[in-house]
Amino acid sequence: MKVLFICNQNMHRSKTAQELFKDKFETKSAGLYNNLVTKYQLDWADVVMVMDDGQRSEIAKRFPKQYMKKRILSLGISDIYKYNQPELVCILQNKVNELL
Repeated sequence: MKVLFICNQNMHRSKTAQELFKDKFETKSAGLYNNLVTKYQLDWADVVMVMDDGQRSEIAKRFPKQYMKKRILSLGISDIYKYNQPELVCILQNKVNELL
């Protein structure tokens, strides 16, 4: 399964998720305001995981055709964590395993 993780800057949450699940899935990560997500990345993914519902809405605005065709899941993870922070890793493991 190909999973694309998206957060605002692609520095902490989505980057951590990409690394954390790279042995379980094919993974990529991108941001909405830095390291920008592309149409190609969205087309590539079987599942898109955003960190919050606002990011899902932003994808719908920027990429309406891809949005309608993709399974987009919101993890509900606030932007308060640093890259690979143990609490973030634990939350990601629980939420992703619950949804997939």
